[in-house]
Amino acid sequence: MKTPVKNYLSVTKKEWNGMVVLIILIALILAAPYAYLTIRKDNTINFKEFDKAAAMLSKADSTGTAASGPASSRSSLKAALFAFNPNNLPEAEWEKLGLSADQVKVIKNYEAKGGRFYAKTDVKKIYAITDADYKRLEPYINLPASDNYTKKAAPGEIIEINSADSAKLTMIRGIGPSFARRIIRYRDRLGGFYSKEQLKEVFGIDDSKYGEIKNGIAVNNSHITMLDINKATFDQLRRFPYLSFKQINAIIEYHNQHGDYESIADMKNIAILDDGILRKIGPYLVFK
Repeated sequence: MKTPVKNYLSVTKKEWNGMVVLIILIALILAAPYAYLTIRKDNTINFKEFDKAAAMLSKADSTGTAASGPASSRSSLKAALFAFNPNNLPEAEWEKLGLSADQVKVIKNYEAKGGRFYAKTDVKKIYAITDADYKRLEPYINLPASDNYTKKAAPGEIIEINSADSAKLTMIRGIGPSFARRIIRYRDRLGGFYSKEQLKEVFGIDDSKYGEIKNGIAVNNSHITMLDINKATFDQLRRFPYLSFKQINAIIEYHNQHGDYESIADMKNIAILDDGILRKIGPYLVFK
């Protein structure tokens, strides 16, 4: 009996070595977390420094200095201040003054829509310009009194927009050379304005811009170029931005088939002309 039991419980030298290695591995695994904690030293957070940084950031936000973001702050630090005229100032020059690319883009969009700087404080009205930016730039803003765009209509002076040339139109506060050119091009296409509200059809003149200029303008209908609808050609009718090619063809074909129009009421018989279109073109038509 002893021999089978002894054979069963006995181990070879190779098996014994394997057990020793296994025990060592288990011991290392169990000891590893304690060894890691002993070697690693946690970095303690300095809450005093953290609170100080948070307070500085909060103060910057409340004064508006951080409104344009980190990029603006970094560019302000590198600013090279010099006397400048903000009208048509190149983008690179704005950036030299410490403005970010995003801020410059806002300014250029303002100018593209006909915006002008007539006084130093107009720069402050650009929403991308923070109070800190304006305070820094204001001493260097130079707007020559001799510039044409500084010559504005006197308070209460009204500009008649059908007879005014480009220079006269720029006297309207809120109208710069770019807007003046657009107004004249659109006026020439129409044959004149019969209503001040037609200015809202000019590219870039939205309700806000119209509200800014409407009290300084007037319309004299005697300057409108009238068109005899019974003799009008296709090219003559094309001047109206209100008519499509199909509508122009319909007007001409109806005249060819039914004879002269006697009034605007006759044109209501053309199916593709609604009352809205007729109200827009009616002031330009005569029926001879």
